[in-house]
Amino acid sequence: MSGLRFQLFGKFLVLRDGCELRGLDACKERELLTYLIAHRDRPHARESLASLLWPNTSTERSKKYLRQALWHLVSTLSKQPESAQQLLQVDHDWVQLNLSGDIWADIALFDRAFTMVQGVAGRQLDHHQVNLLKEAVNIYVGDFLEGWYQDWCLFERERLQNAYLYMLDKLMDRATEDEEYEAGRAYGAKILSYDRASERTYRRLMRLLYRAGDRTGALRQYQRCAIALREELGVRPERRTRQLYEQLKVEEPGNDSGAVDIEAGLNYKTALPDVLGRLKRLHSVLIAVQNRVHRDINAVEQVLKTKTTK
Repeated sequence: MSGLRFQLFGKFLVLRDGCELRGLDACKERELLTYLIAHRDRPHARESLASLLWPNTSTERSKKYLRQALWHLVSTLSKQPESAQQLLQVDHDWVQLNLSGDIWADIALFDRAFTMVQGVAGRQLDHHQVNLLKEAVNIYVGDFLEGWYQDWCLFERERLQNAYLYMLDKLMDRATEDEEYEAGRAYGAKILSYDRASERTYRRLMRLLYRAGDRTGALRQYQRCAIALREELGVRPERRTRQLYEQLKVEEPGNDSGAVDIEAGLNYKTALPDVLGRLKRLHSVLIAVQNRVHRDINAVEQVLKTKTTK
């Protein structure tokens, strides 16, 4: 089992000792493996896994498919079956993945970094936390399992993308505090590439660029913010953003006391508009999934009615 690495961000990839592992071509086996990796913190009932992966199949047949998929995963993931059993803990009713030893998964490192900085302000991050966050955002080479559209995958993708933006935000704070302005600007640009209408990020970029002596760049960020908000949401910048813009126009670079005063009140309340926007997008995903479930239920009911009438 030595040297197993699972990559779930961007393109799905499994490596053993630096080489791509062959034999995991079946879609359902890949889905089973990735689901177990993503939900590695608890055991899963066989029946639940079977119905999740083969929802339109009878219980007996879906359980058979699950047994076959598990057997093939054990055979493929290890040269010695007993070592694969350490990774896949399987009994009569339950299945769980155990990531330990020299087994590495990008999502596990990512989640560990996210958990470590919960409740810690970006400016208060220590050296170890900063390095772990940098490693986590660097392995986020793309959204979770790009090109996959299973319902559970959509939920997980949204969660991980939110965590990614959260960590970038903290790194941007830390970089600004340390006067690492180029790094802070890069973190802000990454946030905006995912959430173009993040007004809070524009304000931070304005302040960061102004502190770096680039007042022109700071004022341009306001213009970009105004355009993005108008095109994405049909609104104008908030009062605090407009006020920051007016202060940066008249103050001399190096004296950012006014800008500091405006941003000093940033706390969970000022972040609420951004949070609300992301929650609304997640709500849209939930509605789409609910509609799909209703359609599937209606389809099954129609089939049952047809069989009953015959």
